[in-house]
Order: sequence, then structure tokens, then C-alpha cells
Amino acid sequence: MFDQLTELVKQYAGDAVVNNPAVPNEQNEAVLEEANGSILSGLKDMVASGNIGDLAGMLSGKTPIDMNNPVVAELAGKVTGNLGEKFGLSPDAAGSVAGGLIPQVLSGLVNKAKDPNQPGFNIQDIIAGISNGQGGGLMDMVTKYGGQFGLDQDGDGQVGMSDAVAAVTKKSGGLGGLLGKLFGK
Repeated sequence: MFDQLTELVKQYAGDAVVNNPAVPNEQNEAVLEEANGSILSGLKDMVASGNIGDLAGMLSGKTPIDMNNPVVAELAGKVTGNLGEKFGLSPDAAGSVAGGLIPQVLSGLVNKAKDPNQPGFNIQDIIAGISNGQGGGLMDMVTKYGGQFGLDQDGDGQVGMSDAVAAVTKKSGGLGGLLGKLFGK
């Protein structure tokens, strides 16, 4: 997942970094590396802090990936701060890098994860990558036992990622409701 994220950052770096006069050309590569690392650590921080509802909504494509999206806004703040601190970019310049890069990278990530012709991208791998491998265990458990507890949210006879995303993003219950159903509470 990390390599794919890096490739997406490089793919969308044109206007946001390379052609941005506020970013000195000799710093382009370092700015890209910092933006990539900030996006990844920001996603991991969201999972660690329990902010999975907004993240699940974004990954499922249910919320627009723009600067109004809480995930995008949080990552933009992190990238903007880090670029300003490490490279001396003004808040406007760092914000233009973040605003031009993050929505495109996250949209590319979600679109590739949904594309069956992109075997290197899938939602399970993204969750495992940003949850330090901890998301997979939960997904395995939900898949194995979820049907017995009414967790098949889409009625397809299988419990998978789409069911977990649906359960987490529902207004009533959320992750607590999902786990409560799973453990009979």
C-alpha cells in the first residue's frame, strides 16, 4: 500500500509541487516525500484515534473527496504544517501544495481500490496498511462470524468489507453497534 501511495503522490505532483513557483525546484523531491509521509501518518493517526467513521465513508466513496471532507481537511492541515515547518513554506504556499495534492491522491487511492483491474489495490490492504495490520484481524473475524449475528448489511450472503463500512458509517450503532452485534451485546 505504501508504494502505491507514493506512486499516486508522484503522479499528482505536477501542478501542486513541481510547477508550483512557491516550491523551489531543488526541494521538489523532499517536499513530495514529506507530503507522502504526512498523508500516511495522518491516516494512521485517524485510525489510532478512532476516527474511522469519516475514513470509512471516504474509502467507500460515500463522501466527496474535497477540502470539505473531514479526512481531507485533517490531512491538509497536517501536510501544510509539516511543509511550513520543514521547508519554510508560507502557510499559503504549503496550503496550495496540500490542497492540490491530497484530494487527487485520495481520490486516486479510492478509485484504484474499487477497480477490479487493479489487483494491487483493495480496501482490505488499505485498512491493514493504515491500521498497522490490526484491521485485518477484525475483518477476518467479521467475515467468519458476522453472518451469524446479522452483520450482512447488503444482503449478499457474505460478510465483507462493504458490510463493515456500512455498519461503521450507519448513524445508529457505528463501530460499537457492529462489535456489540458480533459479541452479542
